[in-house]
Amino acid sequence: MTQETGKRPNIYDVASAAGVSKSLVSLVLRGAPGVSAARRAAVEEAIVRLNYRPSRAAATLAGNRSRTIGVVLDDYRNLWFVGLLGGLHDELAPLGFRVAVADPSFNAHLDRTPVDGLMSLRVDGIVIATEPTEEMFAAVDVPAVVAGNRDLVVPGADIVANDDEAGGRLATEHLIGLGHREIGHVTGGGGAARLRAQGFEAAMREHGLSPDVAQGHGLTMEPDGYAGALKLLDRNPALTAIFAANDVMAMGVAAAARDRGRRVPEDLSLIGYDNSPLASANLLRLTTIDGRNGEVGAGAAKALLERMKEPDLPVQTKLVDPELVVRGSTAPPA
Repeated sequence: MTQETGKRPNIYDVASAAGVSKSLVSLVLRGAPGVSAARRAAVEEAIVRLNYRPSRAAATLAGNRSRTIGVVLDDYRNLWFVGLLGGLHDELAPLGFRVAVADPSFNAHLDRTPVDGLMSLRVDGIVIATEPTEEMFAAVDVPAVVAGNRDLVVPGADIVANDDEAGGRLATEHLIGLGHREIGHVTGGGGAARLRAQGFEAAMREHGLSPDVAQGHGLTMEPDGYAGALKLLDRNPALTAIFAANDVMAMGVAAAARDRGRRVPEDLSLIGYDNSPLASANLLRLTTIDGRNGEVGAGAAKALLERMKEPDLPVQTKLVDPELVVRGSTAPPA
């Protein structure tokens, strides 16, 4: 195996050359017991042949566990992470683990990924709860699990996520079951939003209905829901229901409905996603899809702990089934 000129080999190159997993290479680098002589020799030979130099963070891990799990989020404002972090904490805290959280702004002034920053803290494992990039997972030298995203596979990392496509179907089927036929969907960027939109479109077509999808400014925050809803309401005045990609966007949809003289749910049914604290507020009493984010967090913690114990376990994907939570924002069309 040869390296491209000027390209520094990484731990995945070593794993590929040795025919083992990245986690096993990490064990060899840390001098951990339990690795067969043949596999250890194969890794050491690949390291020499590729002239691989372990990262400083990986080297400091040898014999020095920090009892800390790093979590990479994409936006602290997104309430999806409330349940996720709660589930992680419930599983990890009784075992004496702490959680360190970072977002893309962490170490951005150094042109480094948040994973680099967490690795410098000597974390024992990492939960990637955002859309991972190649630069991000190339920096991972400890066991990792991806939570909530399935678009990009991180080598050697398990995946625990909501079944977002099923959730999109569930939201749409609820509105159709109430008698709505003119239904819009406000979506945003990100893999989860795309899957929810796919579920919406599939359910609409299966019932012979035309899906109407709009995007705000590209994110999944309240202004995006507001902008997307205005597009839907202005181009289709006959709309009687809107499914928002998350509860925060649903708040924006409610504001847009108000500004267009539409009452929720009398004139416009509204359903969100995530069953966040916003959904249960008496102001709107939002019908929503519960992605059971706490279970995603707990599942991610369990998968990571298993990966830390047995680095060579087969990589698995676990999807958590969503649930419909009916409140006061949806009703049959007038």
